[in-house]
Amino acid sequence: MNTLKSMIWKPSPEEQKRRCNHIIRHNTRQLDRDIASLKGLEGKTKNFIIQANKRAQRNPAQKKQAAQETRIFAKELIRVRRQHARLATSKAQLQSVGMQVNEAFSVRKIEGSIKASTGIMKDVNTLVKMPELTGTMRELSQELVKAGIIEEMVGDSLPDNELLDGEDEEAESEVDKVLGELLQDRLPENKTTEVERPEGVAVQPDEEDEDQQELLDQMRGRLEALKS
Repeated sequence: MNTLKSMIWKPSPEEQKRRCNHIIRHNTRQLDRDIASLKGLEGKTKNFIIQANKRAQRNPAQKKQAAQETRIFAKELIRVRRQHARLATSKAQLQSVGMQVNEAFSVRKIEGSIKASTGIMKDVNTLVKMPELTGTMRELSQELVKAGIIEEMVGDSLPDNELLDGEDEEAESEVDKVLGELLQDRLPENKTTEVERPEGVAVQPDEEDEDQQELLDQMRGRLEALKS
C-alpha cells in the first residue's frame, strides 16, 4: 500500500526536507569520523619523527638512516594534513548546503513556490566529487531535484589523479619546515649527508625498523582508505 501511495503521490515538502537533512547529517557524521581518524594519524606520525630522531642521538652510526626516516614520515605527515584540510573544507561546504536547503524550504512554505538555487547546485556538484561523499551526495542531489531546489543532476566525480593532483609531491622545503617545527634545533642533517661510521663498528639492524615500516604501511593504507 505504501509503495502504491508513493507511486501516486509525491512526498510532502516536510518529508522532502527531513530526507535532505537526514542525508546531510549522515555525511557530516562521516566527515567527523574521518577527521578524527586523521588527527590520530597526525599524532602518531609526529611521534615516529621524534622517535627516529632520538634513535639517531642514541646511536650516531644510524644517523643517516634516521634522517631518511624522519623525511619519509614528514612527507606522510604533509599528506595527512592536506587530507585533513580537504575534509574540513568539505564539512564547511556541507554545512552551508544544509543551511541553504532549509532556507529554500522555508521560502517555499511562505511563498508557496521554490526557485532553483545555482549556489546549492554548485556546492553539491563540488561535494559529489569527493570520494568520501560521492554515493550519498548523489542521493541528496536526487532529493533536491525532486524538491525543485536544483534543476539538474550533478555530474560524475573527478578522476582520482585530478582530485589529488599535487598531493603526491612534497617540496623538500616543506619537509624541512615540518621537521623544523617538530625537532627545532635538533633538525637532522640533510638526507644526502654522509655519516662516518666509527672504525670497526658495524651498524646493527634496529629491532624497531621492521615495526616502523609496518606502521608506516598501515598508516598509508588508512590514509588511502579515507581517499577512496
